[in-house]
Amino acid sequence: MTVQQQEVQHFIGGKLTAGEGKETQAVYNPATGAVARQVRLGTATDINAAVAAATAAFPAWADTPPIRRARIMLKFLELMNEHIDTLAEIITSEHGKVFSDAKGEVMRGIDIIEFACGAPQLLKGDYTDQVSTNMDNWTMRQPLGVVAGVTPFNFPCMVPCWMFPIALVTGNCFVLKPSERDPSASLFMADLLKQAGLPDGVFNVVQGGKPTVDALLSHPDVSAMSFVGSTPIAKYIYEQGAHYGKRVQALGGAKNHLVVMPDADIEQAVDALIGAAYGSAGERCMAISVAVLVGDVADRIIPKLAERARTLKITNGMNPEAEMGPIVTREALERIEGYIATGVAEGATLVVDGRGLTVAGHEQGFFTGGTLFDHVTPDMRIYREEIFGPVLSCVRVPDFAHALELINNHAFGNGVSCYTSDGNVAREFGRRVQVGMVGINVPIPVPMAWQGFGGWKQSLFGDMHVYGEEGVRFYTKQKSIMQRWPQSIEKGAEFAMPTAK
Repeated sequence: MTVQQQEVQHFIGGKLTAGEGKETQAVYNPATGAVARQVRLGTATDINAAVAAATAAFPAWADTPPIRRARIMLKFLELMNEHIDTLAEIITSEHGKVFSDAKGEVMRGIDIIEFACGAPQLLKGDYTDQVSTNMDNWTMRQPLGVVAGVTPFNFPCMVPCWMFPIALVTGNCFVLKPSERDPSASLFMADLLKQAGLPDGVFNVVQGGKPTVDALLSHPDVSAMSFVGSTPIAKYIYEQGAHYGKRVQALGGAKNHLVVMPDADIEQAVDALIGAAYGSAGERCMAISVAVLVGDVADRIIPKLAERARTLKITNGMNPEAEMGPIVTREALERIEGYIATGVAEGATLVVDGRGLTVAGHEQGFFTGGTLFDHVTPDMRIYREEIFGPVLSCVRVPDFAHALELINNHAFGNGVSCYTSDGNVAREFGRRVQVGMVGINVPIPVPMAWQGFGGWKQSLFGDMHVYGEEGVRFYTKQKSIMQRWPQSIEKGAEFAMPTAK
């Protein structure tokens, strides 16, 4: 398989296929604005074919000992490490993020794969001898069957890796529906899985849009759905999944705050805000989009933020000097710049205006600059809604209590950070903030592979976070077995519940 084909197809039953659908959609190089290739959009028929392939492969794969499943994953891990640069180039060419950031994404995905290689330990059950007279009890975790993942454009490698490695090593078969905006990374990983020895049908990829998602949701042979994307779609998938009796984890939007206390190291806080707000052009669910400036810290930090925002190195992500690349599509660019206009109309102070940026040699690329607002208030749309672009809104509050109240009143609860040198403030912030992932002097507190990722409130629909032990629980069901043998069974019917007598 070539690294990037002219037409991006599906991967079903161990091979590439154009499928039944005839419709295609353009995939752009965001840095040039040019169409790079076309992606074939799947239909319900293509989903049926992928689920059928997965269903056929499931019995043998579920019966494969976990140690052998882990060995295949270990070979996949080796291949992923060999191809980090190639995969990062694919991501940059279709997403636009800078190459170093793309490599970081791949490496964070590799962390999950490495965690999944511990399947024999992760799948160990519990055992209790003599729970009652001559009776033993143990538990085991077994796979669900065919499971599916729907993943976003902003992390075309890492987010799928949040899902399928753990699903596969726990004995499930997987159908991935990646974003149609940057679909090539999914096929590259499918090819590496095949090279690693994964049996045909265990991992499948179907490209497409909403019709393919709906087909997965309604398919009777799909047992579970994992999703990462916007809150409206996350809520829709959660509700539809419940309607069809599926297990669902659906991660939605975010409006992540970073609190800067008056005693914080100002230079460190500026570095944190610049990297977390403008890295990956703000197209991260963990990006910091609100700076909560406490007391007199605003007057000290705003000029420094403005200077840094104006001097960001913005160009093609493959340029080693790039700090920020383009926006993924022209439509996304127009939406982001529309929010900036809204912020001005609502009365926020536009300190740095990133609109209308042109990059020499890339005049048709989807570029915007870093934008900085001051005097943003909670009633403004630029504060309430997820912009998903390089726009940092600064909110001024008088004290720590007001900062905490501001964050806890927001509809989203994905990630948050607090910069301070006061241990008590840090402790109280961590305990009292109503957000799922918290950083203390850490701007983007993304948990490591073994700890699990997920927010609160409108940022997560479902009971379990992705990856880590939470992921193992999501992709398996517990079975409890109680056992005794005929020689120890007293004669006569038993009409009472068994007790530990």
